[in-house]
Amino acid sequence: MTNSIDNDLRKIYKKHDVQNAFCIVALVVIIGILSVFMMTLGNTDYSLKEVFGYLFSNETKGAAYTIKTLRLPRMLVGGFAGFAFGISGFTFQNLLRNPLASPDIIGVTAGSSAAAVFCILILGICGAAASFFAVAAGLIITTLIFLLSGKGHAFSSRMILIGIGMQAVLNALISWMLLVGSEYDVGTALRWLRGSLNLVQMSDVPVIVTVTVICSGLLLICNRYLRMMQLGDEYATTLGVPMTAVRVCCMVCALVLSATATAATGPIASVAFLSGPIAQKCTRNGKNAMAVAGLVGTILVFASELVSKNVFETKYPVGVITGLLGAPYLLLLLLNLNRKGEKI
Repeated sequence: MTNSIDNDLRKIYKKHDVQNAFCIVALVVIIGILSVFMMTLGNTDYSLKEVFGYLFSNETKGAAYTIKTLRLPRMLVGGFAGFAFGISGFTFQNLLRNPLASPDIIGVTAGSSAAAVFCILILGICGAAASFFAVAAGLIITTLIFLLSGKGHAFSSRMILIGIGMQAVLNALISWMLLVGSEYDVGTALRWLRGSLNLVQMSDVPVIVTVTVICSGLLLICNRYLRMMQLGDEYATTLGVPMTAVRVCCMVCALVLSATATAATGPIASVAFLSGPIAQKCTRNGKNAMAVAGLVGTILVFASELVSKNVFETKYPVGVITGLLGAPYLLLLLLNLNRKGEKI
């Protein structure tokens, strides 16, 4: 009888593993197709053959400039930023066991945004220096939220509520800076605040690629322990999970991912918030859900960028489209939590 049950469980797990592998392959194919569209579609459309020709040529003007200097950085930074947002949001939601616990909800990205706007409008600096301040501010604000949340069973709920309050304060500070800042820089700050790939440069690629690869790799290693922790702290401790080390590693890596992506593209709304739930639906919350969340984040950014640039007459920042996707889900989630009588 026991052997029969074990065999049935193995078949179920094997079936889920096959489904998850198929899901990952399908998402990678979708990303490849969207990448081709990112490089070929725009104000002027180019064939794939022309794109490859200009990428590997020595030309620096006209179409070569458009493809090498404008479209290629957008595709690379957007892809890695989406992956970073997706894995970061998934990690926060699972670490704090709350679907509302994503970087753009609890105030992490607001800290980076406030620092970047301060650099652009008040200090008059952009580029690497502004990105450094944005990452540092995101980490500092999150540390402050973490310390104010205290300890105990209500830690995650307090962290979310304090994060929402901190986000309101930082948004008010951003509004004040927009009022007193130079009118010549306000347009740049506003485009960045909406989450945009228009300002990215090839110099942003090495940083976001390095940070995303290292931090995502560490999170994927910790994912096995993170899944055990979903069963409860006592059970995870019994299985030998180093609780404190895993929590610190996951929190720091998720914060660095979110802050770095925000520094590169601005706070692209709802990508971190939506990627985790979509990934869990696709994999039935399987062991590959974290990697799938990153891939879903990349797809959301690519698809929204293509829609914003090719569907509407006005070319909206990518964050406007992703924000429109996230708003209905947030309302449904809050209504669902209220109907079940669950706490935030």
